[in-house]
Amino acid sequence: MLAVVLTAAGCGTDSEPGGSPGTGSAGSAGKDDRPKSPAGSLTWEFEHIADYSGDLADVAVLAEDDIWAVGTENNGESNAHLLHYDGTKWKREPLPEALGDSTYAPLLEEVGGEALWLRPQGSEDGAAVRRWAQWDGTRWSTVPSPPPGNVGDFEAAGPDDIWALDSERTAQHWDGTRWTTTRLPYGASDLAVVGPDDVWAVGSRSTGPGTQIEGSGDGYSQPASMHWDGTSWKAVETPQARFEEPLPPEPSAGLGQVFALDSGEVRAYGSNSFNHGEVENEPADEFIQLRWDGSKWVEQEGAPGGCARRTPVGQDDKGLFLDGNWYMTDDGRCVKIKRHRLPLSTGARKGSNQSLWLEEIHRVPGTGEWLGAGHVQVNQSGDPFGAPVVVRLKREG
Repeated sequence: MLAVVLTAAGCGTDSEPGGSPGTGSAGSAGKDDRPKSPAGSLTWEFEHIADYSGDLADVAVLAEDDIWAVGTENNGESNAHLLHYDGTKWKREPLPEALGDSTYAPLLEEVGGEALWLRPQGSEDGAAVRRWAQWDGTRWSTVPSPPPGNVGDFEAAGPDDIWALDSERTAQHWDGTRWTTTRLPYGASDLAVVGPDDVWAVGSRSTGPGTQIEGSGDGYSQPASMHWDGTSWKAVETPQARFEEPLPPEPSAGLGQVFALDSGEVRAYGSNSFNHGEVENEPADEFIQLRWDGSKWVEQEGAPGGCARRTPVGQDDKGLFLDGNWYMTDDGRCVKIKRHRLPLSTGARKGSNQSLWLEEIHRVPGTGEWLGAGHVQVNQSGDPFGAPVVVRLKREG
């Protein structure tokens, strides 16, 4: 059970040193003297540890003194709350009254440099999904014109250029005045805005080349990509994915993420998988990673080491942040982002296994600083728990 709140990196004299790094890896008690990090290493330092068992489901960073996070508790209740940092302290706050009901924790969306929207998710009430809240730096109020429908992916290039998926086949665009509904050629799961009139969507298709299994009535969905050129969405030829014969049960392939680099290069990621457990000698799932070369999709070069088969979650001027607390430098080095163990005062024992799971990371505007939010999972006999945390990236060298 948590019993401490830290509000600065490295606070607390009862923290355990060392620990193994990163998401999905268990740490154990280290030596009393923490070794110095080598030059070029990266570490997530604790910025804030909330005083309850649960998770931080989302985070938004408007400035060093205006940071918001959505918190959930492991108390059997579905209700969420907000955490706000105003430059001096973290404070727990209720969800704004302007927000509609959510089956799940609401999501934070940064809209331009100064506005923040908070939206419900998972509600089946048509009126509730249209109740969004906005923070203007001083107070919460109602978003006067939220996107219609139950929004999935949401991408804001600025307050007058917002895209939102409200179903697999429709996307909404906000131009600062009104929302316009656009129809997608195929089902989409993710969007990326490269620039004005340059937007990508990826997903899968169930018709066309490669979608039928010869000799049976079963289908084989294939990766799909679409591009918005300012007038309409157009299907883009996308490489097919297919297992060798004999095909495993219920195969399907698709793209689940599209990511635009600061340079304008576009990358897409997905998988070719099947229904596991029905046959012996199963093939391995295939990781799909594509790059748009300006005229067609081509295979990306594979990343080395632990960066292989990982997808980007952020970019700075030195490289790419990847899921699972990894970092790929621009010169091709794969770096594991390390972490510290929780202070003993949180209830995490010396022999516990700990792993860091981040939901979101964001750059602090106008700086080279990065913050992340999620939880540290503590597995220990009799009293496992999740510690909600905000972390800050520390670079050595």
